[in-house]
Amino acid sequence: MYITCLDLEGVLVPEIWIAFAEASHIPELKRTTRDEPDYEKLMNWRIGILKEHHLGLKEIQETIATIDPLPGAKAFLDELRSITQTIIISDTFTQFATPLMKKLGWPTIFCNSLEVAPDGEITGFKMRIENSKLTTVKALQSIGYDTIASGDSYNDLGMILASKAGFLFRSTEQIKADHPDLPAFESYDALLDAIKKAMV
Repeated sequence: MYITCLDLEGVLVPEIWIAFAEASHIPELKRTTRDEPDYEKLMNWRIGILKEHHLGLKEIQETIATIDPLPGAKAFLDELRSITQTIIISDTFTQFATPLMKKLGWPTIFCNSLEVAPDGEITGFKMRIENSKLTTVKALQSIGYDTIASGDSYNDLGMILASKAGFLFRSTEQIKADHPDLPAFESYDALLDAIKKAMV
């Protein structure tokens, strides 16, 4: 019994915060989990920048509305879901992810939620569970699944290393150098082949 766990941003869709950094002309917001392993530290820093610039959920959602899945992502996900149960496990937020899930054909996603004031200011965030990717993979294993996992960032390494098979996808040179034992792929076809072989 296999279940495949995928990261979202950088794997299936572009990085939301990078897109918003470009739209808002705030280059500091380009910092992501590829750069900062501590997600809570990163999010608190982002919220501080948004407050400083008087930007809120509405402005970010306007940018998200313009984002499409990465080329080939939906076809890859459709084929993957035809051969194995698949869950997207992301540190993003429901308020960001919903429009993207529609474009991907409504796959299952486990993510977090933002705390938003009535005027749209993002005041905080609520993580679904601590160390959510690794914790979720271990929970799935505890109910009888062998997990296969893939992602591109520091916060994906826990679930990748804990799974029966784990793969880096379009990751950074630094992460690949730090984990030379992890297979690293750049194309959906190569990743799909690797997942299929892991299930044999």
